[in-house]
Amino acid sequence: MATTRPRSLRALPLALLVLGLCLGPQWARAADPKPGPPLTIRRAAGPINVDGDVNDPGWQGIQPDTVWFETRVGDNVEPQVKNAVYLAYDDSYFYAGFVFDDPSPSVIRAPLGDHDALSGSTDYAGVIVDTRNDGKTAQMFLANARGLQYDALSSDVSGEDSSPDFFWDAAGRITATGWSLEIRIPFTTLRYVDTAQPTWGILLYRNYPRDRRYQFFTARLPRDVSCFICNSSKLSGLADLPKGSHLVVAPFATSSKAVEATPGPGSPMVAGDLDNQAGMDVKWSPVSSMTIDATVNPDFSQIESDVAQIAANERFALFYPEKRPFFLEGVDLFATPFQAVYTRTVTSPRGGLRATGRMGTNSYTALFTQDRGGGLAIIPGPQGSEQPPQDFVSDVGIARVRHDMGQSYLSVLATGRLNHEDGGGGHNVVAGPDFQWRPNANETFTGQFLWSETETPNRTDLSSQWDGRKLSDGAGLAYWSHGTAHEDWYLQYQALGNDFRADNGFIPQVGFRETFLDGGYTFRPTKRFFNRIRVFTTDFYDTDVGNNMLSRRVSVGTGADGKLNSFTRVELNQDAYLVGTQVLDRFRPRFIVQASPSRLLDFAVDCSFGEDIDFVNVRNGTGVSLTSSATLRTGNHVELRGTWNMRWLDVNDPALGSGRLFTAQVERLRAMWMFNSRAFMRLIGQYVQTTSDPSLYLDPSSVDVKFARLTGSALLAYKLNWQTVLFAGYGDQHDYVPVDDRLAPANQQFFAKASYAWQH
Repeated sequence: MATTRPRSLRALPLALLVLGLCLGPQWARAADPKPGPPLTIRRAAGPINVDGDVNDPGWQGIQPDTVWFETRVGDNVEPQVKNAVYLAYDDSYFYAGFVFDDPSPSVIRAPLGDHDALSGSTDYAGVIVDTRNDGKTAQMFLANARGLQYDALSSDVSGEDSSPDFFWDAAGRITATGWSLEIRIPFTTLRYVDTAQPTWGILLYRNYPRDRRYQFFTARLPRDVSCFICNSSKLSGLADLPKGSHLVVAPFATSSKAVEATPGPGSPMVAGDLDNQAGMDVKWSPVSSMTIDATVNPDFSQIESDVAQIAANERFALFYPEKRPFFLEGVDLFATPFQAVYTRTVTSPRGGLRATGRMGTNSYTALFTQDRGGGLAIIPGPQGSEQPPQDFVSDVGIARVRHDMGQSYLSVLATGRLNHEDGGGGHNVVAGPDFQWRPNANETFTGQFLWSETETPNRTDLSSQWDGRKLSDGAGLAYWSHGTAHEDWYLQYQALGNDFRADNGFIPQVGFRETFLDGGYTFRPTKRFFNRIRVFTTDFYDTDVGNNMLSRRVSVGTGADGKLNSFTRVELNQDAYLVGTQVLDRFRPRFIVQASPSRLLDFAVDCSFGEDIDFVNVRNGTGVSLTSSATLRTGNHVELRGTWNMRWLDVNDPALGSGRLFTAQVERLRAMWMFNSRAFMRLIGQYVQTTSDPSLYLDPSSVDVKFARLTGSALLAYKLNWQTVLFAGYGDQHDYVPVDDRLAPANQQFFAKASYAWQH
């Protein structure tokens, strides 16, 4: 059997490079991003009290910027309502004050909620500041009229990530003519180069949802420019900023007590000992452009239960987002074309040390931690992944350096994991370069090559593949994206060898090559229900290293934004998959609708239906996969959020008969009562159930008739900021017992946590 891929696929990355070199002179003459009108900031004339009122002495004499642009729905036109922003600073803080007109202040959508709970269907505004003036990455500080905060890192390379949390303050108020907002950001929260009179990039932003979702900025966002931060205005007027030496020490203490079920029907619950723990997080900025993080015995109890996902009939491991603070400084530096860094592979760190910073046009991060294990590893393959338990200690190191060249960059990544000998030994090392070249505002070329060298643990008790074998292989990826005001396309080729491994990453499939194409054309009707309509095709073709087809898809569809703050998408998907030695086809339409018809209600439905594939028993079937959610706000203090996910598969087997193979469901209700912007009570109930018909399986012993679990939690929380908190809570779990055909208590847990962030 041939082991080389078709000539057309083999030549694709080279063809992209040659095309770029041939068209380079033409692209060099193309229009570049056009930064917005320049803005000026002045020193505050006196004190500023952050209370949502911009009449403090510090604002006196500062002229507001009133030139704003509606970038959605309109194409950089004058907004339908007036907006004004005041900018000021003093020796310690950066200030922004906003005054927004609204013809109907009573319909302003500004509910209370937990940190980062701002929704695109609510009113909010804020600052997006590129303190390094690289036109690539910015910190976002957004808030609504009741001071609910949202912060994030926005990158033209990796997108927006709301996982990082920062120290800052915000206060708003609804007025007779609209609403106002004040934001105060400590310079110690910002990461900037130490110069006497720095120039920053900045965007001021207002989200205005009414019959549609409108967005206003202080800079134009041209629709034929594919980057976002690159459009920032240049901010001048800053001088003699603090030079760093900021220290945050956040000790914490936790206490928990578990009550576990004992084996045997009717056995009593047994209470364990009180488990008291203490630890500390430290963040030190010796200079304004560098941060050192350290953690000892970190506690991650603030993580809410993970997003409910159905795993039935899935071939590959499921991805869960990172939320733990230690891993989130400069999180954009962990984002590469391959997901070669996935910090949730570090399940239970004993401690850690990390440095993140920037020197000139070079950004860097380096992290070391020791993982006590306890989670699941990923062993990838061409048709599926295995997830054995990782119950051994490992030393983990990750480092990346990125050199920026205007809108382009060149980077090198290295990761390593060394397993301790008493856990079976073994190691994994991954290293290689990646790049992004933006010859103009419409075109982007990106690529990455990685090489891995692996010795698996000698733990055949956990996985048959963990027998101490030695592996080495490479992985490569290249893509070209093109976008204008109306047309866009994305062409990608990637190849991963059979023996490539990334134990610190999320790469659940190896041993395949893929060609991927996504292209579309966008219409923008006026005075219609839909104001943006994109028709598209999404296609891919995957083979193994022997050129045998693994999967393919041909898809056409349309997506549209419209009234009621809605989004609608319809897809027609024709797929084929290699399952075992058989190629199975399916035609599977998909329908998505999201809407926020009022400030009281949001809802979303995502449904795929029609032909399906039974990957376990290698045959065709029919079924439905449904994900749905709804959020109901009864006033500004109470929010109810429900999730209902279902999947079922019907089969018709000539030998085994026909019927429902399985039904899997997740039902989740989350209720939150916000006493004020700092204190809340949260209740979560979740029910997971899978019912199966073993008689329809080739191996009836491989599946249970029913699995079910009911979990609940209650949390009372007070947050002065994201790291000064007081928690008290209770958790409960009931598991299905087949003998009694009922849900029986499995465990209960009582817990409390106190943490205080001391800043100097």
